[in-house]
Amino acid sequence: MSILGNRVLRREDESFLTVGATYTADLVHPLLENAATVTYVRSTMAHATISVDTSEAVTMPGVLAVMVAADLDGPSILPGAVPMFPEPMLNRPILATDTVRFVGECVAVIVSETATQGVDAAEAVFVDYEPLPVVVDMEEALTDEVVVYAEVGTNLAIDFSAIGMATGITDETFFANCDVVTSGRVAHQRTAAAPLEVRSTAAAWDGDKLVFWTSNQGPQGVKGVLGTLYAETATGGVQVIVPDVGGGFGAKIAAYPEDVLLPWLAQKIGRPMRWFETRTENMQAMGPGRAHVHRFTLGGSADGNLTHYRLEVLVDSGAYARLGAFLPMFTLPMTTGVYDIASVETSALSVITNTTPTEAYRGAGRPEATLTIERAVELWSFQAGLDPIDVRRRNFLAADSFPVTTGVGTVYDSGEYERSLDLALEAADYPALREQQAQRRAEGGAKQLGIGVATYVEVTAGPAPGGSEYGKVEITPEGKARIYSGALSHGQSHMTTFSMIAADQLGIDMNDIEFVQGDTDVVTQGVGTFGSRSTQLGGSSIHKASGAIVERARSIAADLLEANVDDVVLDKAAGLFHVAGSPAVSRTWADIAAATDDLSEESKEDLLCSYPFGTHVAVVEVDTETGGVTLLRMITCDDAGRIINPLIVEGQRHGGIAQGVAQALYEEVVYDADGNLQTANFADYGFISAAELPSFELVPLETPTPNNPLGVKGIGESGAIGSTPAVQSAVIDALRPLGITHIDVPLSPEKVWSALAVAQES
Repeated sequence: MSILGNRVLRREDESFLTVGATYTADLVHPLLENAATVTYVRSTMAHATISVDTSEAVTMPGVLAVMVAADLDGPSILPGAVPMFPEPMLNRPILATDTVRFVGECVAVIVSETATQGVDAAEAVFVDYEPLPVVVDMEEALTDEVVVYAEVGTNLAIDFSAIGMATGITDETFFANCDVVTSGRVAHQRTAAAPLEVRSTAAAWDGDKLVFWTSNQGPQGVKGVLGTLYAETATGGVQVIVPDVGGGFGAKIAAYPEDVLLPWLAQKIGRPMRWFETRTENMQAMGPGRAHVHRFTLGGSADGNLTHYRLEVLVDSGAYARLGAFLPMFTLPMTTGVYDIASVETSALSVITNTTPTEAYRGAGRPEATLTIERAVELWSFQAGLDPIDVRRRNFLAADSFPVTTGVGTVYDSGEYERSLDLALEAADYPALREQQAQRRAEGGAKQLGIGVATYVEVTAGPAPGGSEYGKVEITPEGKARIYSGALSHGQSHMTTFSMIAADQLGIDMNDIEFVQGDTDVVTQGVGTFGSRSTQLGGSSIHKASGAIVERARSIAADLLEANVDDVVLDKAAGLFHVAGSPAVSRTWADIAAATDDLSEESKEDLLCSYPFGTHVAVVEVDTETGGVTLLRMITCDDAGRIINPLIVEGQRHGGIAQGVAQALYEEVVYDADGNLQTANFADYGFISAAELPSFELVPLETPTPNNPLGVKGIGESGAIGSTPAVQSAVIDALRPLGITHIDVPLSPEKVWSALAVAQES
């Protein structure tokens, strides 16, 4: 019987729960002996010309060096990842030269013996600011009344219509034949990734070889950046090592200026370097996510057919055009969600503001598409006098139509959207919930019940057409296995999942399979973990490499058994090779390994992306006197294709749901009009905890994809995609009798109370 599909406890947990994790800041390594500490001096203004005086700081105790941009005779620019933005917006200074563009931008660097000495010296650096006009609102930035880059002359970083990623917008005749037309604006607030392990890096030189440790999601990508920046000096190569990682959520895909300067400092000072940021630094300077404003128009017939949809996307790139500026590449292909809408128009613009540059954040463009289309369907349905659930059913892409091409040309692989809705509503006992709601409304109490429903689809291992990931499997002389993956587990349980996949093919106990990741000298190829890509791509590579080893082993076993290779089988239960029908004479994996110099196989195959989906039902209680919202129940039905390990899938769903609920109710990065961050710690930023969450009710659903040999889809981000619109709709559902039809997330008590006050006045 196959191990796949069984609830197998995580192999990772024994180490984490006993000796604990080893994070970058915990490292003890011979190359890091006598390491100095790096501290960055950060701008306290959002936009200004600067001059920096370090004369007092260099005299402080323990200080080895204080440097500004003019002192850098090595790397001074962090190249942009997507070279289609205007150059000054794209290539980010490692240290600001004559102008700062967001609060938290690095203006100087201090090297000291201890972190405390570095902090003291940073306070002694004097920065003279000549203020410049500030723009922090993306819609204001689009007007170009305040321009962040005078040499560019506009805040517009990119128009996606101009590069063929958006269809473009016609005039209002587009909706001329629609009986019901609804328009609206949906804001998607900035959210901080807020990993519990903040950014941390160490660098050392081993002769002319650069060794670099970092908390990151993709060591090969970091190696590529460092290889470019240090091509002339790292003639012995670059080795990137990623120890345990305490959360990434997309913000740790990138290498940051603070990271890539360390090797140069190590060369300059002649000592290894360590850098570990504070929580405030993390909130100030680590790339946040979301930061979209969408305007939509949805049209259809009076009987409930949705026929026309227009989506206009505006993205806040922050002060430099990093990955976040390009994330409409995920939003636009998912414009129509789960619905069969034939006529679609889209546009997308990214603009520069005086705020922290945005990066990816769990879901990265797909939650934004889902939240908007689900809000649009809800608002359109009520305007048409129809039940939103009925409208959903009527317009779902049919289960028998897959693979299906959507109104924006995206090809979905497999889906049963109505079934996911039915299963979620059944688990919630939807009729009973509506009865409870009706009773509360009749009683007229302050605490009203709201029920929200959202059906979503997302793309994983994308964007289209897909991608690849490196995998290698080898058999050791002892007859055990060792697997190597370019995917980087930072909480996703790759050791367990990939061991199960290999064990299923090899017939070797998964506890006899070693998992290797995160060292570019050992795993020489790879991409990393983001976009819910790991099992579909990395797992499929392990699956294919394992199968190839079995075929090679059968051939070797045939020689050892003096049999025809076609007659040799692998008894996976026993881990033995024998002639079919003659198990008494067999050969072990150790026997096979002894008969060859190298028993290993690699795989890196391009595979298509996949489209998981689901339905979330949220039940909330809204206190109409205080604006407080309590989440009472969260019922989710999430498809992830074939399930390798239900226990791990449920863990990923739990994490995603929690972050999606947090976006709906609490989390928001806030700046004042001068660009000062108002949410610089967990006292001010609404970081969710278990105390604010009910036990989640998870409904299973599997619709295998034909796009990879395992039939699996991604699951790491799904929970964050369906939960936010479900909770938002639930809160609005509770308030609709009071005349409230929309409130943007996060639905804080202040926002809800203010909306209630306005409704009572009107």
